[in-house]
Amino acid sequence: MLSILDRYFLRELAQTVAATVVVLLVIVAGSAFAKVLQQVANGSFPASVMFQVLGLRTLDGLTNMMPLASFIGVLMGLGRMYRESEMHVLASSGMGPRGLLRPVLLLGVVLVVITSVVSLWLGPWAVRTSDAMVAAANRSVIAAGLDAGRFTNLPGKGGIIFVDSLSRDGSKLGRTFVATQSDPRKGPPHLKVVYAANGELYQESDGNGRFIAFKDGWQYEIPLGADNWRQMRYERNDTSLSSVQASDDDEDPAHSKGSWTLAQSSDPDDRAEFAWRANAPPLTLVLLLLALPLSRQDPRESRYGRLLLALVSFFLYNTLLALGRAQIGKGHWHSEAPLWALHAVVLALAGWMLWKQYSPRKLRQPQAGMPA
Repeated sequence: MLSILDRYFLRELAQTVAATVVVLLVIVAGSAFAKVLQQVANGSFPASVMFQVLGLRTLDGLTNMMPLASFIGVLMGLGRMYRESEMHVLASSGMGPRGLLRPVLLLGVVLVVITSVVSLWLGPWAVRTSDAMVAAANRSVIAAGLDAGRFTNLPGKGGIIFVDSLSRDGSKLGRTFVATQSDPRKGPPHLKVVYAANGELYQESDGNGRFIAFKDGWQYEIPLGADNWRQMRYERNDTSLSSVQASDDDEDPAHSKGSWTLAQSSDPDDRAEFAWRANAPPLTLVLLLLALPLSRQDPRESRYGRLLLALVSFFLYNTLLALGRAQIGKGHWHSEAPLWALHAVVLALAGWMLWKQYSPRKLRQPQAGMPA
């Protein structure tokens, strides 16, 4: 049964953590939005799926954001209580470290469960769903910018295209009209007009180049300023669309794999990725306990002094974990034991700092010759 004090701590800390999550989520979404816009401009995927990809990548960013949000949220929540002398009043009333540990550990259990779900399941699912959505969009002429019943600019080419009908997935075309003009710098200018009874979109085996295969139609080549135009009937005539540019996210295939697949793999990159995901929940719990001694402030103390010290501590802690992940990825470490040892060291340091904070102070002994 929770006491009134436990409920008070849980309510205050949960509200602060939730507010911190919202603020950091906006920052992560802004960073992801800038990256998504750059990839759309580079041609990595069409603009039609931009916001879906943005949402999924923001979910993936929660894996690294949840430990930091939990740490800052508890720091700011307890720091406010210290500045307003609430913690000092409670300590003078007999509240020891157990009274503070109980609500923080209860909140920590909830945050560890959320972080575990995000890092081991939700984040990888979001990456796989985003990749599948981009791949499906790149196979559709609708995503390439074409629309049935109107003239549109031919993607990646200087010309126009008209399609009277499209299949539901955008891969099959009905009657099609295409007009392109050659580059005058590459020879005499001429106009090429293509008519097809139907067509379809396909990609190269590597998934980068996109082409439209026109079937059962006519092609006309008309030199501008001359009358020696040519007419040709064809069964199939292919023209290229804008190529799909490689994305930076494709360089880490392990990031999109399921956690169970990574756990069974012997590949160093897979093991490093799984180690990073598996260490997110204990990182959250250790940071919560480290926030207890770091949040102690005097009423006249600078408001953000301890917060700056805490952020430096988090940066050092997270950097050491990232170095350990790199060692696993390079095959130098064949176990995650050093990462767990680092968690144990930081946890012991947090426990020692908390014990020193609540341990009774020794009375000064009077010096010889001085009155007691």
